[in-house]
Amino acid sequence: MAGKEVKFGAISLIVAISLVLTACSSGNNGQTSSAAGASSSPGASTAAGASSGAELTKITQVTNWFAQPEHGGQYAALAKGYYKDAGLDMTIQPGGPGVSATQIVASGQAEFGMGQADEILLARQNGIPLVAVAAIFQKNPQGVMFHKGKLKDLSELNGHKMYVGSGSAFWEYLKKAYKLDQVQEMKYTGSLANFVAEPDSATQIYVTSEPYTMQQQGVDVDYFLNYDLGYKQYGNILFTTEDYLKKHPDIVKAYVEASVKGWNYYKDNSDEINKVLQETNPDLKLEAMAYGAKAEEPLIFGGDAETNGVGFMSKDIWEGLQKQLVDLGILKKAEPIDDVYTNEFLPVK
Repeated sequence: MAGKEVKFGAISLIVAISLVLTACSSGNNGQTSSAAGASSSPGASTAAGASSGAELTKITQVTNWFAQPEHGGQYAALAKGYYKDAGLDMTIQPGGPGVSATQIVASGQAEFGMGQADEILLARQNGIPLVAVAAIFQKNPQGVMFHKGKLKDLSELNGHKMYVGSGSAFWEYLKKAYKLDQVQEMKYTGSLANFVAEPDSATQIYVTSEPYTMQQQGVDVDYFLNYDLGYKQYGNILFTTEDYLKKHPDIVKAYVEASVKGWNYYKDNSDEINKVLQETNPDLKLEAMAYGAKAEEPLIFGGDAETNGVGFMSKDIWEGLQKQLVDLGILKKAEPIDDVYTNEFLPVK
């Protein structure tokens, strides 16, 4: 999908440093609310559930891109009333170019955000105390796409072009792990035109999107998932701040449980919710969303989620990612990993 370089989870060093230097602002354009007009202030009331007659707690979550299947469960929870049932007046604010969920949540303009695991670690290093409360993707959908039959191993990319966002943490890892010292790095712009015209090139992608685009254009491709190449990080992390979590654990729990319920609904009812996504983002095509929903299913519901449920996070995965970023010099030091994430608010399976 054109423009996905902005959301491509691996955050650049420049962006990481600027997180604490840049003041953030965000309008309400494109926001979707489950109970417009509720008068409670953000986080002011206890999430007690609509059935109790209590006033709904007004909260906002910022996603990491425009509405699409990677956000299907969040929009399912909104459309089916799960947030409202949990006592929440939810507004979903779509991400997009120039929208930083970490900055918006850190500033208090939203209570919850969505991002990648490495973004959480980098934000914390730069003084933004975010905490991951659920990982929607057990395997991050980031990958490297190439023309079919051209690569059997990523090391064979030496001597060829790779379209990639500058400073991407996943790429720094792959270069070191696969000794990619002879790759011609080209700026990723979101367009696949150069990749299509150059059969020996490769490009960063989301496996839920770009392979479908190539399929529609009659271009035979294959891809490696970054997770399977060794850069094991969670995708579409739901996060809040340490301060909000400590002050409003009941709201955090209500939010996480409703979100997980939404993802379980989306798994079997993606065709229904994709129409909701299309209303929010008219550029989406139902056929492309159907492809994305199918492609992402094993990445969300497989792995540890099979046993522990959607959103579960492993200490080994978090520690492994942190060590990789320290080894690369992207992180200065390793902090106690238990401060970075918690499974406390996930529903008991």
